[in-house]
Amino acid sequence: MDAYDEDSDARHGPDGPHAPDGPHGSDGPHGSDGPHGSGGPSGSGGASGAGPVRAGVPVEPVGPAPAPRSGVAALSPRYQVGAALAVALVAVTACVHLGMVFLSIAPANTVTKQHGKAIEEWVYPEFEQNWKLFAPNPLQQNIAVQVRADVLMPNGTTTTTGWNDLSVQDGKAIDGSLLPSHTVQNELRRAWDFFATTHGADNRPIGIRGSLSEQYLRRIVVRRMYEQDATSKKGTIQRVEVRSSTTNVPPPQWSGEKVSDTPVYRVLPWWTVTTDEANGGVR
Repeated sequence: MDAYDEDSDARHGPDGPHAPDGPHGSDGPHGSDGPHGSGGPSGSGGASGAGPVRAGVPVEPVGPAPAPRSGVAALSPRYQVGAALAVALVAVTACVHLGMVFLSIAPANTVTKQHGKAIEEWVYPEFEQNWKLFAPNPLQQNIAVQVRADVLMPNGTTTTTGWNDLSVQDGKAIDGSLLPSHTVQNELRRAWDFFATTHGADNRPIGIRGSLSEQYLRRIVVRRMYEQDATSKKGTIQRVEVRSSTTNVPPPQWSGEKVSDTPVYRVLPWWTVTTDEANGGVR
C-alpha cells in the first residue's frame, strides 16, 4: 500500500504531468484562462451575449422560412412562357367567339354583309342565338323637326317666317352642356315620334290618339317660336306649318357603301293656332 500510494503521488502529485502548473493546469491552454475557461469565448464571461450555444459553437438566429411559390410562379421559366401563351390563346378565342355571336344577332351592317358566310359557319348550328328583342335596329337616319309660322304683326299685316330648325337649336343647347335637361334632349323628338306613329302617310290621324299627338306637337312648336323666333316675338302667331327633314347617316369610308345624302321632307298641312295658343297661353 505504501509503495502504491507513493507511486500514485509520484504520477499525480503536484509535480506530475497533471499538476496545476503543467500544460493542462489552471494556467494551461484549457485552464481558467484558456480557450474553454471561464475567461475564454465559451465561458460565462465571453459567450453570454453571442446567442445560443450548441456543443461550444455559437449559432446565429434563423428567421422565418420563405413561403413556397404557387401557381405559374412555381413553374420553370420555360413552362411559364408556355402557360402565358396558352392564356393568351384562350383570351383571343373568347373575344373572337363573342364578336361572332354579337355579329350574328346584330342588325344587318357592313361587316355582316361582307363576312356573313364566315360568321354563319362559326356560329351555326352550335351557338345559334336569337336576341333581337334586346338588340333593336338602331337609327340610321337623322330626323330634324322644322317649323314656320304666319304671324299677325302689330300694324295689321301678316308675315310668314322662314323655316326654323328646332332640332338644330336643341343640338346646340346640348353640345358642351355637362348636364343637359331631359326636356331639351327628348321633348321635341318624342313629340314627333308620337305624331308619326299615330298618323298615316297622308298625315291623317290613326286612332283616338292622333288628334292628341297633333295638339301636343303644335303647342310645342308654337311655344318654341315665341321663345326663339324674332318675328314671332313681335306679333301673334296665326298658323304654323311643321315638316321633318330626314337625312341618311353617311356610312364609314372603308365600307364602300353608297347612300343618298339628299334630305327627304315630310311636310304637314298648316295648322290653325287656337286663341289660347295664339295669345301665349302655352308659353
